[in-house]
Amino acid sequence: MASSARVFGNRCRVLMAAAKSAAASAAATKPKPAGRVTGILKVQTVSPALAKFLGTPEESRSGAVKKIWEYVKSHNLQNPSNKREIYCDDKLKAIFDGNDKVSFQGVAKLLSNHFPKTS
Repeated sequence: MASSARVFGNRCRVLMAAAKSAAASAAATKPKPAGRVTGILKVQTVSPALAKFLGTPEESRSGAVKKIWEYVKSHNLQNPSNKREIYCDDKLKAIFDGNDKVSFQGVAKLLSNHFPKTS
């Protein structure tokens, strides 16, 4: 430590200054309201077609995508040569507007029709 003080001179104290504590940085950020979930984690009512597929009348967007992903994996509906593509069976065609194939990037766009807009 003494040798580094010689190299850096008095600037060593600045370089070795203590970082702000976690409590001080947490106090500086604005707290979120407790119990209020927004965005893709918010549970909302879904369309009848999606409710039939999921087996529940309410689901979050992320939960719906997760259940669709589990269904695709369990029924081996992923294109083996292009893993980003899903082959749709009759159940998936009902929620994906009758498409035979859907890309993973298109899943969120097609699911947005099944979640009503709330004001």
